[in-house]
Amino acid sequence: MASELLNKYGNAVSSLALIPSGGGVFEVTKNENLLFSKKSKGRFPELDEVFELLEKPV
Repeated sequence: MASELLNKYGNAVSSLALIPSGGGVFEVTKNENLLFSKKSKGRFPELDEVFELLEKPV
C-alpha cells in the first residue's frame, strides 16, 4: 500500500510512516487525525478507500 500511495502522491507527501503493531491494529492517520481503524471497523480498508479518506479535508 505504501508504494501505491507514493506512486499516486509523489512529492506531495512530506512523510509516510508504516509502524509495526500487533493485536489486529491497522490505522490510517493524516496530520495526527485518525481516518480509519481496522480494529473498530473489523476489516482492512480498500486502497481506493484510503485514497478517498486522504483527499478529504481534515
